[in-house]
Amino acid sequence: MTLAAELDDPCRAALPGALQPAYDAGVRAAARSLGPQGLADYRTGARALAGLGRGEAPVLAWLEAMPEVGRELGDELVADSAAAALKLASMTSGEVIALHLASLPVAARRLADAELFRAYLQFIHQLAARAPRALRPMLGILDELLARLTLGGLRRWAAFGAEAHRTDLPAQLAYFALHTPDSQAVLARERRGVLFIDRQRTLAATLRALWGRDFWLRPAAAELEGFRPWIDGFVLHLPDAADALGGLDGGAVYQAMAAHMAAHLVYTPRAVNPRGLAPAQKALIGLFEDARVECCALRELPGLARLWRPLLALPRPVPAEHPAQTALEALARHLSDPQAPTGDAQIDALAARFHAQACARALDVELSRELGLQLHALLQGRGALPALRQLDALYLPYRDDNRYPWTVEDFSWQRGADILAGRPPLRRRMPLTAFLNEVEVETAGDDAQEIWTPEHDIVDDDGISFGQKYGREAPPEPHLYPEWDYRVQLHRPDWVTVYEPRAPLGDPAGLDALLARYRGEAARLRRIVERLRPQGVVRQRKLEDGDELDLNAAVDAAVAMRSGQPADTRVTMRHVVQRRDVAVLVLLDLSASTNDPAAGGGDTVLALTRAAAALLADAVHAVGDPFALHGFCSDGRHDVRYHRIKDFAAPLDEAVRARLAGLRGEFSTRMGAALRHAGRHLARQPQRRRLLLVVTDGEPADIDERDPQYLRQDARKAVEELRAQGVHSFCLTLDPRADQYVARIFGASGYAVVDRVERLPEKLPALFASLTG
Repeated sequence: MTLAAELDDPCRAALPGALQPAYDAGVRAAARSLGPQGLADYRTGARALAGLGRGEAPVLAWLEAMPEVGRELGDELVADSAAAALKLASMTSGEVIALHLASLPVAARRLADAELFRAYLQFIHQLAARAPRALRPMLGILDELLARLTLGGLRRWAAFGAEAHRTDLPAQLAYFALHTPDSQAVLARERRGVLFIDRQRTLAATLRALWGRDFWLRPAAAELEGFRPWIDGFVLHLPDAADALGGLDGGAVYQAMAAHMAAHLVYTPRAVNPRGLAPAQKALIGLFEDARVECCALRELPGLARLWRPLLALPRPVPAEHPAQTALEALARHLSDPQAPTGDAQIDALAARFHAQACARALDVELSRELGLQLHALLQGRGALPALRQLDALYLPYRDDNRYPWTVEDFSWQRGADILAGRPPLRRRMPLTAFLNEVEVETAGDDAQEIWTPEHDIVDDDGISFGQKYGREAPPEPHLYPEWDYRVQLHRPDWVTVYEPRAPLGDPAGLDALLARYRGEAARLRRIVERLRPQGVVRQRKLEDGDELDLNAAVDAAVAMRSGQPADTRVTMRHVVQRRDVAVLVLLDLSASTNDPAAGGGDTVLALTRAAAALLADAVHAVGDPFALHGFCSDGRHDVRYHRIKDFAAPLDEAVRARLAGLRGEFSTRMGAALRHAGRHLARQPQRRRLLLVVTDGEPADIDERDPQYLRQDARKAVEELRAQGVHSFCLTLDPRADQYVARIFGASGYAVVDRVERLPEKLPALFASLTG
């Protein structure tokens, strides 16, 4: 935070002077994880807590805890947390309020859902009203409690302690500190088999391995009797805990649920038409729809039968209320396993019809509709149609509530994945003969499902290609990359499209004139380069396992032994050829902001970037290191433009200088995708050290993303991915406010800030020398 911003902050001015340094540090930390509204709520909350008059502890706890809560669950929880803390002010002390605030990151991590977190805040308020002194011991062990209990289990455990020890305060405190046998007994009774938060990443990885795509998973409170998981859009809402069933542990039960719900997303090409259907008819159609998507999944992944069929074979935990319930549960088993008939000839005939047509109509939702209506007519004709409440109570332990097949808008996973990933039309490179013979729609536009491109340009009689003649360049090949969504802690698959258009050419004369102003820096760089250039053969002395005897060291050792002194046994040496084993890729930010003039006026940021890149190119060329110079900008996630100005194998010639002179600043800065694409180019280099040097004048941003943290977090994830591939990333930033975010992206030692932009041509080559020397 700058001095001017600090003086203009009314929330800071309302704090006591002793809290203002902590407030400044907290705001800087919060700016890295909260959006504008969250940051405003964060400041307002600090001011409100200070106004309670309960000391400094609540304010300090708030400043430290809330950035992590916002990062885990979203900005909107900041205001909810502030309101909950203020409600506690009339019920308990400032120390307990501070303890409650300090424990909120634990609750956010363990609950992993915004609605569950809000329910937790409500639970704390209710417990404070009922047993306010129980809060202190309970909050002290909250991490242990939430590691063993769901939110519902924690609520029941606390309710028992508050009621059982209502008049015995010492016993109540001991109960909530887990120091009494009845406290341990109730905790053991309420403990569930497996908590969702402990299996979330495993489940996501399992579904990714099965279908090669990401699914979003969320926990839901499963306290109500008859709870069923559900699908909302792309999100699978699973119970917050799962018990062992039918010989499968809770983790396997979670896998069965998640795989069944994912099958709905993958194998449902469109919604079932709900027009004219009664609720009971929808329930019976859903029974066949469950079987259809499972049949499609088992055809590709037969091992899923080991998860689903044992759970369908489980006996009911309570007797059936209606005889048809047992028959329908048997039908569900028979639809999953053709070798498990129900014993009812007419119902088995429907199942046989399903199995006979399942292959030919695997993706036809009308099959489920037809058979479901026939089953409804059969049961209604017998007078054995259960009530809707009884149909909803069928014992199918792992299946969801079947709301998904009835979505109003027709939907398919593939279409949805195309929408999410921004997948462009399929592009094919065709031999010229096939291209001329097979093309059918000569007037097809850019919205075609397939775009064919000949392997070679088609040249007219005058020797000029048709693309050049009519001003339409062949479209570059798209490159699809995932993008990290910190809000769900998963990659969005194939979310960003990167193109490599041909870099425009400019007049190198203007670049030469700009470089003439930096002759002094060029001469100094030549001296630095001379020190970086490999020096040939180097002699390494004082080795124990060298290639030949070091005569001087051997004589010194003999003299020491004769005089009774300990002798140095390192008496050999080796001759080593000194080589530089480093490849460098410089990635330039070419966003529209680089067209702005530098702080001191005169040249634009882009002009200074060109000059710095040209000086660096000359310096690296003199050293002999493999070197590439690329640039990027973006116009939304569908159009990230990546310009290859100089490739590793390309010579430093006039064409490179023309491309460098022709650079122009436009659009935005989607840094994560550009980093991944640059990493792909660097990964092809055989050198042991690979350096990606990013030159930018601002933070990651784009027109289609309003959350300032989203693209920062994606860039940070991209840097981590490159590090795992052996690529070291370093950022040279021209943004004076970069300290608020750049360290979080590139690490504390992974960046440098150029406070005066006009010094960029001097700083960039010197930075290269320090990083590779």
